[in-house]
Amino acid sequence: MTDVATLAGVSQSSVSLVLNGMSGARISEATRKRVREAARQIGYQLEPRGQARGAATPGRNLIGYLVDEISTSPHPVVSVDGAREAAWEHGCVLSVFATRSNAELEEATLRSLLAHPGLVGVVYSCIFTRRVSIPPLLSGVPTVLLNCYAADRALPSVVPGEMAGGHMATERLIRAGHKRIGFINGETWMDAARDRFHGYRNALATADLPFDRALVRGGDWMPTGGYEHTLSLMREPRPPTAIFCANDLMAVGALEALKELGLSVPDDVAIMGYDDQEVAQHTRPPLTTVLLPNYEMGRWAVERLISDALHNKVSRPLQMKIDCPLVERESVQPPAGEADIREAGE
Repeated sequence: MTDVATLAGVSQSSVSLVLNGMSGARISEATRKRVREAARQIGYQLEPRGQARGAATPGRNLIGYLVDEISTSPHPVVSVDGAREAAWEHGCVLSVFATRSNAELEEATLRSLLAHPGLVGVVYSCIFTRRVSIPPLLSGVPTVLLNCYAADRALPSVVPGEMAGGHMATERLIRAGHKRIGFINGETWMDAARDRFHGYRNALATADLPFDRALVRGGDWMPTGGYEHTLSLMREPRPPTAIFCANDLMAVGALEALKELGLSVPDDVAIMGYDDQEVAQHTRPPLTTVLLPNYEMGRWAVERLISDALHNKVSRPLQMKIDCPLVERESVQPPAGEADIREAGE
């Protein structure tokens, strides 16, 4: 996969999505053709999708999907959609169970699933990315971890590429000409907050921009936190010309704070969100943000499970990081002074 990615000039996750035939992935046909051609040049023989991904074995068509929470966030629902569609394409059905992090309920659910003669395997999922302890009942059962991972990396898992996403978001602001970029993070004990922050710092370092601790705030993922921290950032002696919010809800709060201060977005301050929640399309202006690839992760988990459990293609466990693409809208443009200089130059 690394060799194909290098030759095709794409990420390893894009190679996996193309060669596994994941039709729901947001990858252009030109990129798909380039990946397939690179694989052929190296010498891999590509099987037709129908041959490599046949229907489920008669009598085995049930995939169990366990998630700790599903009703408190839109993200796990999108992952379920991707998993369900991938399962159906392969002649399987998906049965979803929300355990609410209740150990007794989880054990009872697993015992019921494992007693089902048609069980293919289990997708074990979390509402937010974190390390998990694998339930002992899953020992010897085909299992793929979705949005989580085990300490010993003994099972295949799929998570979002958060560090790369944070880097991409910050780099977009840098390309627009911003040099003082504020960062409003979520709860810092969470993997997503940690990795998005690392991406922010790495992008600054790559551009030879100094990291200024005074421009960083620790938030709580909620609009109120984004609102309060934006007011705090703008009271700095040298306030930022752009603010990267680690999720869209905090970006909504940031927009309200800037409006209250009489500042225009993006004319006075640029705002970058993260997650691409539905609200990002309806703010004024619409938010430039980073997409969490929940749908693609759900599809990958089921594709991998079916490959291992039904087609006997067991391979080395890996942690797949799915790219978080940038979604361009209208909340980012060059700082006012930079725009004036460009116009004068033209």
